[in-house]
Amino acid sequence: MKRTVKLLALLFAAAILCTTLCACNSVPANKVFSIDDLPGKKIGTQLGTTGWTFALDYEEEGSVIEGYKKGADAVLALKQGKIDCVIIDAEPAKKFVEKNDDLKILDDPFAIEEYAIAVAKENTELLANINAAIAQLKENGTIDKIISNYIGDETQGTYQYTSPEGLERPNGTLKMATNAEFEPYEYYDADQNIIGIDVDLAQAIADILGMELVVESMDFNAIIGAVQSGKADIGVAGMTVRPDRLENVNFSDSYTTSTQVIIVRKK
Repeated sequence: MKRTVKLLALLFAAAILCTTLCACNSVPANKVFSIDDLPGKKIGTQLGTTGWTFALDYEEEGSVIEGYKKGADAVLALKQGKIDCVIIDAEPAKKFVEKNDDLKILDDPFAIEEYAIAVAKENTELLANINAAIAQLKENGTIDKIISNYIGDETQGTYQYTSPEGLERPNGTLKMATNAEFEPYEYYDADQNIIGIDVDLAQAIADILGMELVVESMDFNAIIGAVQSGKADIGVAGMTVRPDRLENVNFSDSYTTSTQVIIVRKK
C-alpha cells in the first residue's frame, strides 16, 4: 500500500513538472534580431501611435500587425509568445524592460521622432501662446530639468517642477487630454495621480499663461478627436507630428526628441 502511495506521489510530481516545462517551452524563441527581421513577423504596437503607423508599412511584406490599447498589453502579448516584437517609444521601453528581465531592447533604433502639443485648428491664439511658452521654458532650462527628473541615472528624481507661489490664474482652464499609460511621459503614481514629463510641461505652460491645468486620461486614439471637438484644449501624450494628424489639428513647436525602439524576448 505504501509503495502504491509513493508511486502515485511520484507520478503526480512528474506530471506537474512536465506541465511546467511544457508551459515554459510554449513561448517560442526570439525571431527578431534587427530591423531587417521584421518582414513576415507578428508586430505589436499601441493603437494610433507612431509605432503603429510605421508598423503598418510592413503589412505589404507579410507582417501581421497587432494593435493594443496600452503598451503594457503589447508587452504582455510578447512575453506570452503571441507576437514577435513590440515597437514603442524608447523611454517606456526602458521601463518595461526594467520590470521584465526576460525582455530586451534591440541596439538599433527603429525611428527618430519629435514630440509636440496638439491644438485645435481654430485655436490659433492658444497655439501662439503655447509656442511662446515652450520657447521660454527651453531658454531658461525648465524643459531640460523636467525631462532629466524622469530620465537619466544621475539626474532622475533630483528636480520636481512646482508652480510659483501666489500665482494668479485669470485666464480660465487649460484642459489637457492624454493617455496615462506611457511612463515616463504620463502615468499614474501610487496615489492614482497622473504625473510625468508631459504633465509637468503642461503645468509649466499653464503657469506662464495664467491658466488652471486640468488633466484627463483617455484612449490614445481619442485624443485628437477630443482636441478637435473642443472637449480638450490640448493633446499632450508623446505625440509626433504626422500628416494624417495635421489634417485635423495643428501642432506646437517640438519640445523634445525621442526614439522608437524594438522590444523582443531574450530567449
